Amino acid sequence: MDHPVIPTLLDTDLYKYTMQQSMFRRYPDAWARMEFHCRDEQTLAVTKKHLKRQCEFLGDLRLSSDELEWLSSLPFISEEYLDYLSRFRLDPNAVSIEQHNGQLLISVEGLWSEVTHFEIFLLAIISELHGHGFQGDVVAQGQARLDEKLKRLPEDSHLQLVDFGTRRRFSRDWHYHVVETLKQHLPQNFVGTSNLNLARSLGLKPVGTMAHEWLQSHQVLGESLRTSQQDALNVWLEEYHGQLGIALTDTISMEAFLKDFDVGLAHAYQGMRHDSGDPVIWGELALDHYRKLGIDPREKSLVFSDKLNFEKALDIHQWFADKINVSFGIGTYLTNDMGYKAPNIVLKLTELNGSPVAKLSDSPGKILCKDPAYIELLKSTFDYRLSAA
Repeated sequence: MDHPVIPTLLDTDLYKYTMQQSMFRRYPDAWARMEFHCRDEQTLAVTKKHLKRQCEFLGDLRLSSDELEWLSSLPFISEEYLDYLSRFRLDPNAVSIEQHNGQLLISVEGLWSEVTHFEIFLLAIISELHGHGFQGDVVAQGQARLDEKLKRLPEDSHLQLVDFGTRRRFSRDWHYHVVETLKQHLPQNFVGTSNLNLARSLGLKPVGTMAHEWLQSHQVLGESLRTSQQDALNVWLEEYHGQLGIALTDTISMEAFLKDFDVGLAHAYQGMRHDSGDPVIWGELALDHYRKLGIDPREKSLVFSDKLNFEKALDIHQWFADKINVSFGIGTYLTNDMGYKAPNIVLKLTELNGSPVAKLSDSPGKILCKDPAYIELLKSTFDYRLSAA
């Protein structure tokens, strides 16, 4: 493919920009390393040559004056950051790509505030290049599956749905089609998208706050490893003053997170996001935590975003009905259900300022860290166990 997969620097998730703004303002000298991993270890139909060419295309991208003006309409984007973005460029040389026995070996290294955007862009590129390797009318299969999905959602359902499908989508065009279809056919349920370009193009609400990357980074940037979660959450509050108030809970584990999510933070944040482990167990832990702190859960929100489909989301919604506000970020099920196994790929922060960082999560198999001693240090520091698995 000799044309860009990514057409604009806005073709990414909102949290890349909310985090980058904080990186640029607070940690401009932080040096990061990110590494690629295919969790299901399938051989991807992607060549080093084609991927390098797509990285070169990324280096040509600039935010237009119209795009900057649209970003300025978001209440949490500062003039200082907009000025920075007007000059922002991606450096393809920050990306190292090798291929051995069909497996991609990818790392990204540079100033954290500059390289953070490579995560979503590279994953979306790899996913689309891989999808092009399948023969037959996969789009027709995808359309048939999408049509069937729309029939599965009851007309009287109050399910609140957000598109979280950028990073593992079949293609950019298919992503646009899916989101446009959801907007048209599910106007009462479909409330937004994490993708800034689609939000701008289709007049949708852009949705997102922080990623694991933000909490992982404070394992180095915070006052101490033990206080790293609270440090990350407090800095976020200082940056956004109560806006973007959904906290991600599973960088270590839900149990470890709740120990740090004290009454001050619980009041200050609008709610929490689930991304690993059993969703019902996780949600009940959240409800119990709010009640113990004297907070009415009905004033808070839970966002579920882990490997969801409509059936699973409906079950979770029914379980928590009238207990707490819930919404659902759905990704691969919507944007890459084309009749073949979509790759489960990630590009995770592994080092900051030369020191390891890691995510443990509430599910086995999601750890990406080459330093076993550091994993053991994290586990012992936070008394880690899979409480919500």
